[in-house]
Amino acid sequence: MTEMAKGSVTHQRLIALLSQEGANFRVVTHEAVGKCEAVSEIRGTALGQGAKALVCKVKGNGVNQHVLAILAADQQADLSQLASHIGGLRASLASPAEVDELTGCVFGAIPPFSFHPKLKLVADPLLFERFDEIAFNAGMLDKSVIFENRGLFAYCATRTGQFPPHCVTSLSVQ
Repeated sequence: MTEMAKGSVTHQRLIALLSQEGANFRVVTHEAVGKCEAVSEIRGTALGQGAKALVCKVKGNGVNQHVLAILAADQQADLSQLASHIGGLRASLASPAEVDELTGCVFGAIPPFSFHPKLKLVADPLLFERFDEIAFNAGMLDKSVIFENRGLFAYCATRTGQFPPHCVTSLSVQ
């Protein structure tokens, strides 16, 4: 399967979920890029509006958990804090094979939604506090979603059970 086609199922599930929940969003088709800075410029959004999604593995203290860590694209993840929040001792980025298995997407195209029961979602609240709209790649490197930020993540979590509404006090380091 080509990289372009790889995330098409995730993209379709995401658009269906957002539509079902009545989200005010738009899909932007653009050049296929996986870097936050480049795609923000193409979309015409601020870098901090971007939702960066990192598939991580947390281990230690009896914990062995895959986590989808969501933070603003202009921030860096604090993997030590992520591990601590989940109850583990250490966290690392998942391998490309694990990312593919858990998200059906390539690096750079992962949306901030988990459709896999073994992928726990955590999000930095800073992402939801700074801008009225959030932008992210939507399963494919050439498709983005921009939507109004009105508590949609918590709403979808409680209405659909697609992911748990966990938030970390802060995953980012400035």
